[in-house]
Amino acid sequence: MKLGVFTTLLSNRTLEEALALFQSLGIEMVEIGCAGYPGNAHANPDILLNNKAALAAFQKTVANSGLEISAFSCHGNPLHPNKKIAAEFDQGMRNAVLLAEACGLRQINCFSGCPGDQEGAKYPNWVTCPWPDDFSRILQWQWDEKLIPYWKAFVPFAKAHGVDKIALELHPGFCVYNTSSLLRLREAVGPEIGANFDPSHLLWQGMDPVACIRALKGAIFHFHAKDTKVDPYNTAVNGVLDIQPYGNEINRSWIFRSVGYGRDADYWKNVISNLRMAGYDYVLSIEHEDSLMSQGEGLRKAVAMLKDCLITEQPGAMWWI
Repeated sequence: MKLGVFTTLLSNRTLEEALALFQSLGIEMVEIGCAGYPGNAHANPDILLNNKAALAAFQKTVANSGLEISAFSCHGNPLHPNKKIAAEFDQGMRNAVLLAEACGLRQINCFSGCPGDQEGAKYPNWVTCPWPDDFSRILQWQWDEKLIPYWKAFVPFAKAHGVDKIALELHPGFCVYNTSSLLRLREAVGPEIGANFDPSHLLWQGMDPVACIRALKGAIFHFHAKDTKVDPYNTAVNGVLDIQPYGNEINRSWIFRSVGYGRDADYWKNVISNLRMAGYDYVLSIEHEDSLMSQGEGLRKAVAMLKDCLITEQPGAMWWI
């Protein structure tokens, strides 16, 4: 496995500056945002896909850093009921596919999307309970009329451009947010659908990432290294479906933490060992969203923890048998 980072952390710096810092910390791979919520500060497809010199310069900058690109990320909601918003996210995802093709990559990272509750809706509707029956009917409509048809159309486009791994981040607020919803879409659409596995979003939902890794064996395409700390006192009062602002840390039921500040090294070693048993041997991409730490300190703490936990060599034969 290789140590990586999501470069949006340093969107305020040039690509060359960001890569130099990452390389100095011993990071080996970078996940680069190019559309949607991650933005395109380090890779703008509108420029790179229409200017051969700019694309060559981008590729040279990455090559000169000694780092590799793990994936282009374009997280957004291509199923947004506002057709203009949906079209912008969809175009960003298609541009990410074209950029991946131009750079010789086989995968992108994104969200599944979440539609409204009917044609003409204004906002997405994330269904989290089956009753009253209205919710079950909304969910069935979302999957049958919007989610599955969208991805059945998108996957052939991606494959035609050499992208056969679409890593969906399991994220609340979107139709694919847990193990069963990822596997349901994968079964309906095909093996090109997999997970950008981020344990932080599973932990606060009460899921066990190790159990999820085992259940998703063969379907994990990318991994976000991010931690979550659940506050037992606030959760005991209000549960985990928290709508307090992220900045109101002391009153929230949970907050994102840098790797090691939600779970200890033993936990992360167990996660990494189970990733290997599940056949995953790619990147652990640090996504630093810890509001209690600066950009630099949170990144350095995560790097130090993961360097101690990563398994980087192939095991070889069992010499003791």
